[in-house]
Amino acid sequence: MRYVLGAKCVKCGKEYAAVPDLTTCTCGGILDIQYDYAAIRRDFSPKDLAACSDWSMWRYRPFLPVEERSSPPPLRVGWSPLYRADRLAGELGLNTLYIKDDGLNPTASLKDRASALAVVKAREAGADTIACSSTGNAASSLAGNAAAAGLATYIFVPARAPKGKVAQLRIFGSTVISVDGSYEDTFELSKAAIGRWGWYNRNAAINPYLSEGKKTVTLEILEQLHWQAPDYIALSVGDGCTIAGAWKGLKDLYAAGFIDKLPRLIAVQAEGCCPLNRAIQTGQPWQPMEENTLADSIAVGVPRNPDKALHAIRESHGVAVNVSDEEILSAMRLLGRTQGVFGEPAGVTGTAGVKKALELGLISPDSTVVSIVTGNGLKDVQNGIKAAGEPMLVKPDMDALLEAFARRGICPATSTRKETAHE
Repeated sequence: MRYVLGAKCVKCGKEYAAVPDLTTCTCGGILDIQYDYAAIRRDFSPKDLAACSDWSMWRYRPFLPVEERSSPPPLRVGWSPLYRADRLAGELGLNTLYIKDDGLNPTASLKDRASALAVVKAREAGADTIACSSTGNAASSLAGNAAAAGLATYIFVPARAPKGKVAQLRIFGSTVISVDGSYEDTFELSKAAIGRWGWYNRNAAINPYLSEGKKTVTLEILEQLHWQAPDYIALSVGDGCTIAGAWKGLKDLYAAGFIDKLPRLIAVQAEGCCPLNRAIQTGQPWQPMEENTLADSIAVGVPRNPDKALHAIRESHGVAVNVSDEEILSAMRLLGRTQGVFGEPAGVTGTAGVKKALELGLISPDSTVVSIVTGNGLKDVQNGIKAAGEPMLVKPDMDALLEAFARRGICPATSTRKETAHE
C-alpha cells in the first residue's frame, strides 16, 4: 500500500501496522487509517482523475488502503449519479440542492462501497469466508459482492429486517441468521460467532477499512462538483460509520490539496432513535436508546462507531437534526414526486433533515447542499406503499373510472401537444 502509513486509535493514539485483518485497538477504540498526503499530492491530482476511464470507486485507489496487486471485486461499485434537484430545491426554498443517488449501486445501497473494500481485504488476508451483523443494507451488500468474488458469507440480521433485504441475502447464497432481538443482540452474536470460527470481520465498527470504502461517496461528490465544495452535505446516521467515512473522505481531499474548503455535515437521525444527535444537541455523553423508527437501516440504539461519528459532526461544525417517521415518509413522496428518485426510509432521511433544518433556521436558504440518498426504495416496498398509499382499484369500465376519479377529486385535463418539426 504505497500511500498508507498505518493505523491509529482514535481514543488512545496507539499506532498499528495496516495489516489486512485489523480490528480494534487493545483499549477498545476503533482505528483510523493514516495516509502520506504529501506523497499523494506529489503523485496524484484532479488531472489524473480527469483522464481516468475507470468509472467506479476504484478510480480513487491512491486514497484507498489496498495493495497495488489487489484487483477489485467483479461488481461495479460507485460513480452513482449526482442530480441537480432544482424542482425539489424550489419547493424547499433552498438556493441549490443536489441529490446523490447511491441507491443505484449493485445491491442498491451505499454500503456496497464498504463491502467491496471488505472483499478485497479478505482476499489479502487469505480468508474464504466473511461475516457481519446488519440491519439489512450492509448484509445484502456483503452478500452480493462476496458472491461475485466467490467468497462464502454468514449474515446476522434482526428479525425485523425488511423482507426485500432478506430476499437479497438468500438469493446471493448467504447463510442468514435472523436474530430474535435488537441490533445490539444481533451484533453481539455475530461478534461471538466470528471469534469462534475465525471468519473475516466485515462489521464496520470493528474493521477500520470499511469507512475507507464509504468515504468514496464524498470523493465522488466533490469530483462531480468539479472540486467546488458545497456548504453542506446531508446524510442519515445510524451506527455512525457512514458519516465518519464521509468526513474522512472530505478531509483526505483537503489534506491532498484537491479542495480548498471543507463542507459542513448535516447529521440526520430518526427522533425515535437518535443517540448520537442527542449527544450533540445536549453536550452530554451519548446514551443508548430504543430502536423506535420505521427507518430500519438507521435504527441503532447502541451505535458502534460513536467516537468517529461525533468527532466528524463536531469537527465539521455540523448540524444535528432529528426527524419523525412521518417526516421521513413525506420525504419519500417528495423526492419521488419532484425528482423521480425512490429512496427507502433511511435513504431519504438526509433529505428530510435538509427540509427540517431549513424550517428550523439551522441552515440558510442561500446554501448549496448535497443530500445523499443511501438506499433504494425497492428494498422496503412496504414502507413505500405506506408513504404513497395504495392505488385505486376500478372495474374495466369508463363509468367506474369516472366515479373513482370523482370520489378522489381528480379532474384529469385533456392533454395538449406542441407541434413538432416534422408535423
